[in-house]
Amino acid sequence: MSKDILEIEKKIEEIISKLTLEEKSAMCHGNGLFRTGGVERLNIPPLKMSDGPMGVRNEFPDDSWMPIGNSDDYTTYLPCNTALAATWNTSLAHEAGVVLGNEARGRGKDVILGPGINIIRSPLCGRNFEYMSEDPYLISKLVVPLIKGIQENNDVAACVKHFAANNQETERLKVEVEIDERTLREIYLPGFEAAVKEGNSYSIMTAYNKLYGYYCSHSEQLIKEILEEEWGFDGVVVSDWGAVHDTVEAANSGLDIEMNVTYNFDDYFFAKPLVEAVKSGKVSEEVVNEKIRRILRMMYKINAFSEDRKRGIYNSSKHREKTLELARESIVLLKNEKNVLPLKDNKIKTLAVIGENANIIHSNGGGSAEIKALYEVTPLLGIKSRLGGQTEVKYAKGYDADKSKKEALINEAVELAKISDVVIIIGGLKHTDDDLQLENNALTVSKDQEIKHYVDSEGYDKTDLNLPYAQDELIKSVLEVNKNAVVVMLSGAPVKMTEWIDDVSAVVQTWYNGMEGGNALAEILFGDVSPSGKLPITFPRALEDSPAHKIGEFPGGKTVKYTEGIFVGYRYFSSYDVKPLFCFGHGLSYTDFKYEALDILINEVPEDTDISVKFKVTNAGDKDGAEVPQIYVRDLDASVERPKLELKGFDKVYLKAYETKEVEIKLNKKSLAFYSVEDKKWTVEPGTFEIFVGSSSEDIRLRKKFNLNSSYKF
Repeated sequence: MSKDILEIEKKIEEIISKLTLEEKSAMCHGNGLFRTGGVERLNIPPLKMSDGPMGVRNEFPDDSWMPIGNSDDYTTYLPCNTALAATWNTSLAHEAGVVLGNEARGRGKDVILGPGINIIRSPLCGRNFEYMSEDPYLISKLVVPLIKGIQENNDVAACVKHFAANNQETERLKVEVEIDERTLREIYLPGFEAAVKEGNSYSIMTAYNKLYGYYCSHSEQLIKEILEEEWGFDGVVVSDWGAVHDTVEAANSGLDIEMNVTYNFDDYFFAKPLVEAVKSGKVSEEVVNEKIRRILRMMYKINAFSEDRKRGIYNSSKHREKTLELARESIVLLKNEKNVLPLKDNKIKTLAVIGENANIIHSNGGGSAEIKALYEVTPLLGIKSRLGGQTEVKYAKGYDADKSKKEALINEAVELAKISDVVIIIGGLKHTDDDLQLENNALTVSKDQEIKHYVDSEGYDKTDLNLPYAQDELIKSVLEVNKNAVVVMLSGAPVKMTEWIDDVSAVVQTWYNGMEGGNALAEILFGDVSPSGKLPITFPRALEDSPAHKIGEFPGGKTVKYTEGIFVGYRYFSSYDVKPLFCFGHGLSYTDFKYEALDILINEVPEDTDISVKFKVTNAGDKDGAEVPQIYVRDLDASVERPKLELKGFDKVYLKAYETKEVEIKLNKKSLAFYSVEDKKWTVEPGTFEIFVGSSSEDIRLRKKFNLNSSYKF
């Protein structure tokens, strides 16, 4: 232990010796909606927190969910975490973290409540857009640089959420997840483990749901055994807002700070009830002291007591530039037959932009992910400003929540498409359930009528994969009069496209893509930038093709059974030969890439196995571009059931026209391992393995087998 750390520990013990029990309690619970209690007499400030997966949220009073409403809390709106994952770019993840941490500190925050890294188990989870991927390896590789970017040089703490197995919004406050230990270890925990061991996240937020009989905020297994003892986490464990249900159980489990959505701060479980529990002997005061130690350690890490603490900055031009770069690399070209894209701007005299999503903003919705953005460039604005005055751009709404307008809006769009040189349809999802609101206002929903949800938002799970508001009919009608219409889907999750996917030539997936999203989309559509995004999730053809719905349960009832086990996402689709609409890792470019010369070098050593996977990637076209080679591994001799494909490596390679680069990706024993429930250890067995190198999980370009003689347990 260094001299500086010893000195800090000494100061912490001195502070604890001076604190009353009531003051300790104040530091362990919310004394405002987004802050804890400080201790003024000892110059201990409160911890100020903010929601922040996509930017720093607007300011609230301590005791009201009605925003303060001043003009000083406009902020940089970053692309959602799914968009970030679609870049497959670890360097950009770090830079996104730098922006987020800098903005949080600039707004005077100590803790930014993100990133969210729960597994995208079902395409219906309303909060998927806040998360990254269905794959634990991809999450792990992106969350580490994201956390480092947030915390490095910003004097602010990341708070990774939601620990653990929080994969739905339906009954999220009380549903119990039934999951086997191997699945928990291989799929749902690796991202959090990487966040702790490699990212050194200063805090972690517990989930609402139950796991193995306990609320996650009350789980000694999760907090003490796994998080602290096994992974060595010494940071602060914060509850999700309203996730604590018992004082003694939560206090003794290792939870440090209780937060809630209500204003009765003195009645929180860690407020007066905690003081009473200590006085009655149900909770040891040393248990409370340990919470204070962790809180104070984090405060020293973020220099909360220093006069030279970083000030941060928000709404800087550099932050906006980085947001644009992120948005560019996140956009995925799903389909491009006949090279309809990129569009030739100098040949377009009239252009039709059709679809409500072209003309509305998304930053102000989604629940706790909402942002009071300094601005947001819509697709319509981005396209029109990109083309300038030489092209006449006209807009038709095309669809609306009001069903009575359906026929008229479609007819208007079709007539516009008939007379336009180029048509771009912007469809997808949004954050507000206008359909439900309209029906409720009109008193047309009876108590027993099924209410359908179509939104990407905290608090809701979608009812199905269908596009809302008759968008399928709109798209089909437009394609009948303009077969080269480009379809852009703007959403945070997959949608069903089977009614028209075979008839459309070009399909682009964009996301809730930050304040520069419209500009980024325009740059992709008109070829200023070659698309390089890859899907971080599988797009199924139908909901029943998704493993959580085919094999497991979603959303369940009092319990939800994860009986699909480790076969989540592409692991299921590849292993069970189910054809997706668009596979995990898929994403086209405006150029072509060739792979060749695969070479695998293996060095088996006592503690590990070093595996070097080398190959060459060539840009075979006349346009610059970026490719994401992906490494998948298969264990051909496993003693347990394993997926046919598991992602274990990737890189983002930038290539000028006709350029060739050699790529080297390193694997190790963890790349070959499964979790043995019997041994309670990660296990590598000797035998034959196969390496797949591909442009996606389906587009495998190179493959080679190798034999491993060693075995490992760790």
